[in-house]
Amino acid sequence: MASPFPGMDPYLEDRTLWNGVHHRLITYIGNWLQSQVRPRYHVRIEERMYVQQVAREIVSDVSIHQREPRQGGATATTVLEATYDPPVLLHIEEQLHTEGFIHILDRSRDMRLVTVIELLSSTNKEPGSKGWELYRLKQAEILKSDVHLVEIDLLRGGEYTLAPPHYKVKEHVGGEWHYLISISRADMPYDFLLYPRTVRDRLPRIPIPLAIGDRDVVLDLQAVFNQCYEDGAYEDVVDYRQQPAPPAFGAEDTAWIDQLLREKGRR
Repeated sequence: MASPFPGMDPYLEDRTLWNGVHHRLITYIGNWLQSQVRPRYHVRIEERMYVQQVAREIVSDVSIHQREPRQGGATATTVLEATYDPPVLLHIEEQLHTEGFIHILDRSRDMRLVTVIELLSSTNKEPGSKGWELYRLKQAEILKSDVHLVEIDLLRGGEYTLAPPHYKVKEHVGGEWHYLISISRADMPYDFLLYPRTVRDRLPRIPIPLAIGDRDVVLDLQAVFNQCYEDGAYEDVVDYRQQPAPPAFGAEDTAWIDQLLREKGRR
């Protein structure tokens, strides 16, 4: 069964689901493009791996129990004060993150990299985190090179992280959007192709640039997402009776989502 939403399904933005959704989308995008760009180009899925430390503070509650002999042979329980002040226990957990992204390589030019496609994850949108730092570093390197950059942000949460300046996007696009795709072409270094979408909109068909002078190919993001939803059997694990993953939608969109899900028999 297909997702009840015409475009991006906001319920799949949940952190417990997004990692799997991300891997599937990257794989299906790669498969979609591979058949179109062969034999000159090769679509390769790459991985960015890093360790993120998560710290948890646990305040200790110290008490020492000692059983002492009671007169007559019986015992009693007394509580002794600790001889040191109770510390704060700092527990460090290291979480390994793996993020997939796509490289399109030109076989006619010794496998030269021509295009990078990034699908943002939640850690890419957390300023100060390792995932954010690595993403921004790579983003800056690509923008200074002769490589095209396609960024797909299907997550409403977190901070804005795409290449075009946020204030410029707001001025130029106007209105509200929930999801945004940005394309920076190496042959148009001062221009960005933008595809803003709301939860009510179909995901776009976007051009994927190849070597400068060569034709673009088309990526139908909605078709790829639909396949991801069906193959991932997300209808079995998503409870549409609950509200979607935060951040919360505005009143009008919330009402629209409720009506849509009722019409689709999901509520």
